[in-house]
Amino acid sequence: MKKSNPRTLTAALAVTVSVSLPAAAQDASGPILFTNVNVFDGVNEALIMNANVVVTDNLITAVSTEPLAIAGGTVIDGGGRTLMPGLSDTHTHLAYSSISQMRMLTGHASYGYIRATVDAEGMLMRGITSVRDMGGNVFGLKSAIDEGLIPGPRIYTPGALIGQTAGHFDFRFGNQPHVQFGGTTPDWERQGHAYNVDGVDQVLAAVRENLKNGASHIKLAIGGGYASPADPLLGNQFTFDEIKAAVDTSGDWGTYVTVHGYHPSAINRAIDAGIKDVGHGQLLDDATLQRMSDEGVFLSTQPFTVCKEPQLDDFSNSKLALVCQGTERVYKAIKNFPDLKVTYGTDLFFLPEEELAKQTQQMERLLPWFEPVEILRMATSTAGELFALSGDMRNPYQEGTLGKVAVGGYADLLLVDGNPLEDLKAVTNVDNLKVIMKDGVIYKNTID
Repeated sequence: MKKSNPRTLTAALAVTVSVSLPAAAQDASGPILFTNVNVFDGVNEALIMNANVVVTDNLITAVSTEPLAIAGGTVIDGGGRTLMPGLSDTHTHLAYSSISQMRMLTGHASYGYIRATVDAEGMLMRGITSVRDMGGNVFGLKSAIDEGLIPGPRIYTPGALIGQTAGHFDFRFGNQPHVQFGGTTPDWERQGHAYNVDGVDQVLAAVRENLKNGASHIKLAIGGGYASPADPLLGNQFTFDEIKAAVDTSGDWGTYVTVHGYHPSAINRAIDAGIKDVGHGQLLDDATLQRMSDEGVFLSTQPFTVCKEPQLDDFSNSKLALVCQGTERVYKAIKNFPDLKVTYGTDLFFLPEEELAKQTQQMERLLPWFEPVEILRMATSTAGELFALSGDMRNPYQEGTLGKVAVGGYADLLLVDGNPLEDLKAVTNVDNLKVIMKDGVIYKNTID
């Protein structure tokens, strides 16, 4: 699906980022040629040295170690820097990344939407050019970004997270009865951030509502969560039939179901029902990891290494401690399954802006277990494979591929100081991001 916005920045966007964009970049037209760059293509563990890369409109049209020329357009001398794919975060919640939980639950919805536009721009300017959202009403945000009204990453969105009564996303206070028992529909459900449903019929309705609204995939909570106030971490949520209903209906629309879940019992039930991706999985055992590897089920886990958070009560922190302890074990275990598809995600939400700004720095937490190239694959080419699961009917970005520097790929590129295969700070330190390009548009250029 081709975007409607032009390669040059809109007037509104130019105002937003004019401080960091030289006028030449704002006015660039015609092809763009990157010369004198070393390329990390998103896959291989060796850089392509002394390469040249051509971007035409919003696609990569040439990658060569031979000299290239363009007619007109713009030439950017990389000065021996590294050109690489833009980063992906496969677990975001842009609807409430930097808004407090209480303000989300009780405040004006419009404030949350405005905060989301700020957070989206921040993600892009950290080099994150694509995200998979995992629950929240960001349909309008996605449309505004795709139309070029505001800067931000590409967004794959499931719409409202789908959970069960007393499940992971049931944040009702203790004195709030269920709508079936005299209560009212919570604000966050009315706003489309989550649907708490029970039974096959309600699951079907929620899935179809999200798909009608433009969802690229569907997200179910099939096990306990550490931040949710009522559910046990190790409990199972949704029956097999409920999960299977979501999978079948998503399949009818050509897309897939991803799940929130930590432990083998819940996750194996969901795999039995046909889900294609596990979000979290810190408490998985080797048998389930082997099954996921054999059956091509992705693991989209996160480096949860902080075992207590001040905004959580004792019950939630006790659950977080178990997840945190599982992080090291699952990352060690992953190394035993080289065919397992693992992506990078952060699952940051309800955080101050300064904490959200550490989004890419969390990649450094993986260094005790993985080489930089393995981490970067999780955030580039493997993420691109995950995005492709949305299929021809639901993938909003089909003109090119994502996560690779290759002919036919989207021109979502970073030009960085240093070699990220040797030092991740080449990408996790935003000062090292000299050029940020998304869809052929340069959003940052600080090359002297």
